Amino acid sequence: MGFFFTGYNLTTILGFLLLVAVLVLLNELSRRSKILSIILYIFVPVVLFTLIGFDVVGSPSSKTWFGTVKAVSALLGVLGFMLIRYTRVEHTKFAIYFPVAILGINILEAVYRDIEVFMNYKELTVDEAGLTLLGGYWNLFNAAAGVLLILTMTGFVGIRVAKTPSKDMIWPDQVWFWIVAYDIWNAAYCYNCISTRAMYSGIALLVSCTVAEAFLKRGAWLQHRAQTLAIFALFSLIVDYASLPAFSITASYKPAAWGVLSVAAFLVNLGVFVFMILQMKKTKRNPLTNELYTDLACYKKNMDANNLN
Repeated sequence: MGFFFTGYNLTTILGFLLLVAVLVLLNELSRRSKILSIILYIFVPVVLFTLIGFDVVGSPSSKTWFGTVKAVSALLGVLGFMLIRYTRVEHTKFAIYFPVAILGINILEAVYRDIEVFMNYKELTVDEAGLTLLGGYWNLFNAAAGVLLILTMTGFVGIRVAKTPSKDMIWPDQVWFWIVAYDIWNAAYCYNCISTRAMYSGIALLVSCTVAEAFLKRGAWLQHRAQTLAIFALFSLIVDYASLPAFSITASYKPAAWGVLSVAAFLVNLGVFVFMILQMKKTKRNPLTNELYTDLACYKKNMDANNLN
């Protein structure tokens, strides 16, 4: 048994790698094609929801409001980003406020859930969805990390569309250290609140969008995040992946593991918050009305990668 997870074997490792590879591939193909984006994020969901409605297909997640709402909200995010990328909405305030609003709401929902688990699960419990939960100080640390994450969403006024054939939605000020802070926070959230499925709904998703950001298209992390989340959400509605041997890596359910991950999330996000404050003092910029990190090499690389200089 590992410290954070258990269930490792050749089959489960290959299953994890295959899932990440498929998410990265579908994200990349749809990112490059407007037509494929319309098919994958509009027509396919309509067909799947129709089949689910007639009980032709469906996993246990499709029978719960949470699974359905999660899939719909992820798709709405992708569709909003497609409007920004492919229509004149790009030149309106919608292009500035929709991305930060949907991301902030998503984080707030997770903060609320961490607090809810802390208050309601005082003993190791398997809930009605089959998730093993235990509330503790780790929930409060991670909830605080989520609040810091929202406070450090800087420079959203600089969101724009790349001057490249793929017309990606770019948030240049959303630089690598904020993304790392988000990844650790979200991994801790999934570990705290979706523990049984955290390796897949948490780690695999985070790896896929971060790989896409680091190696395929810089500056488009939020777009990568929304698209990979939407693809996985649709997959989870029609496939009971948790019952498959290839997807049987689960959390170790150790209080120490919960604590280490959530405290790490808090400390990393606190570090990003402190750096933001120092940068504000140094540059005299307001991150709500200006881009903050324009002097950093990582910001300049985001701009260069999208022909925005």
